[in-house]
Amino acid sequence: MNPSPPVTWRTHYALLVLASIYVFNYIDRQLMAILIEPVKLEFGISDTGIGLLSGVTFAVFYTVFGLPLGRLSDRIGRKPVIAFSCMAWSLMTMLCGMAGSFFTLVLARIGVAIGEAGGTAPSVAMVSDLYPPQRRSTALAVLMLGSSLGAIVGLGLGGWIAQQHGWRYAFLLIGAPGILLGLLLLLTVRAPKPVRLQQANAAPAEGWLRTLGELLRMPSFPWLVLTGGAAAIAGYAIGTWSPSFLIRSHGLNMQQAGFLVGVIGGSGSTIGTLVCGMLTDRLARRDVGWQIGVPLLGTLLSIPFALAYFLWPQGIAFYIGDTPVPQAFLFYSAFGFFGVWWATPCLGAITHLFPANRLAQATAIFVMAMTLLGVGLGPLLIGMLSDLFLPRLQGESLRYALAASVVLLVLAAVFLALALPRYRAQIKGLASGKVVGAVAV
Repeated sequence: MNPSPPVTWRTHYALLVLASIYVFNYIDRQLMAILIEPVKLEFGISDTGIGLLSGVTFAVFYTVFGLPLGRLSDRIGRKPVIAFSCMAWSLMTMLCGMAGSFFTLVLARIGVAIGEAGGTAPSVAMVSDLYPPQRRSTALAVLMLGSSLGAIVGLGLGGWIAQQHGWRYAFLLIGAPGILLGLLLLLTVRAPKPVRLQQANAAPAEGWLRTLGELLRMPSFPWLVLTGGAAAIAGYAIGTWSPSFLIRSHGLNMQQAGFLVGVIGGSGSTIGTLVCGMLTDRLARRDVGWQIGVPLLGTLLSIPFALAYFLWPQGIAFYIGDTPVPQAFLFYSAFGFFGVWWATPCLGAITHLFPANRLAQATAIFVMAMTLLGVGLGPLLIGMLSDLFLPRLQGESLRYALAASVVLLVLAAVFLALALPRYRAQIKGLASGKVVGAVAV
C-alpha cells in the first residue's frame, strides 16, 4: 500500500472535526439510554418494547444502509458522505423530540439509524487515509473517543435536561449541534483524495457480493467481525441498561444515574481508549501480534469487573456533591477503562489488512456486525431476560439479566485468541508482498 500524505496541522484539524462528529454520533445514539424511564411512562411500553426501539429497529436499518454508504465513500470520497450523514442523523434526532406517539418515535429513530450508517466506517477510512500505519491506532483512538465522550454528554447532559425540562427537550437541544458540525466538515476540512484512493478508484468496479465474499475469506477478518459482534452485544446492553439498573437496584434518580454512567463511567472509558491506542502503537512496533493482543488483554481484564458491578449488593461508597456513588459503581469505572480496549485496535487491524478501495467496505462490515448484533440484540436481549426474570426476581430482574451478558465478553476473548495468529501471519504476508487470503494487495 502507498504511504499516507505527510501529517500537518491540517491533518490534526481534520481529525478534530471527525472526532467531534463521532462524539455526536454516539450522543444521538446513546441518548435513548437515559430517557428509557420517561419514554416508557409516557407511551406505556415494556422493557422488551424499549429493547426493540433502541435495539433491533435501529440496528436493522443501520445495517441495511451501512455497506452501500461505505461503498459510496470508497468511490466518491469520505468527506461528503460523512458530512451529509451527520446533518441527516442530527435532524432526525431533533424529530425524536417531536414524536406524538411511539410509532412516530420509532420512525424518527429509523431516520437516525440511516444517517449514522454513513458515519463510522467512512470516518475510520478517512483517518487511515490521513495517518501513516505506525501512528494509526493512536489517531483512531482519538476518533473513537467519540463513544466515551458521547456517553458523557449524552447521558450526563441528557439526563440533566430531561430531569429539568422533559425528555423531548433533550432530543431537540442535543440534536441541533450536529447540523453545524456537518457543515463545518464540508466547508473547512481539506480532504483531497489520497494517492492510494485515486489508484484504487482507477481499478474496475466490482459487484458488492463478490467484494463481500472476498473480504470474509480473509483469514483473520471473520474472527474480528465475530469479536465486534460479541463484544458489542455486551457493551451496548450494559451501556443502554446501566442507568435503569442504578435507578432500580441502587435507588438513584435519572439525573444521578446519568451523571455516574455518563460523566464518571464515560471518563474512565475515555482514558481507556487513549491508553489502549497508544499502547497498541507502541507494542505493535515490536510485534504486530499486539494489535490483537491488546484487545484480548483488555477484554479478559474487564470480565471480573463487570460481574462485580452487577452482583455487588446495595451500599453507598461516598457522595459526589448530592449524588450518592454506590459501591458497585466503583467496579463499573474499572470495567469502563478496560472494556473499550477491543474496539480501536480491531479497527486499526482492519486498516492494516485492506487496500483503499475496500477499506470503508471492510470497516462497514465490522461496524454492521457491531450494530446488528450489539445495538440490535444487546438491549433487546437484556429487556427480554429482565421481563422473563421479573415474576421470580421482581425488582432485581434487570440485575441478573445484565450479569448474564458477561458471557458474551468471554466469547469475544475466544474470538480474539483465534484471530491473533491469523492476523500475524497475514501482516507478515503483506510485508513480503504476497497474496494473502483471497485479496491481492
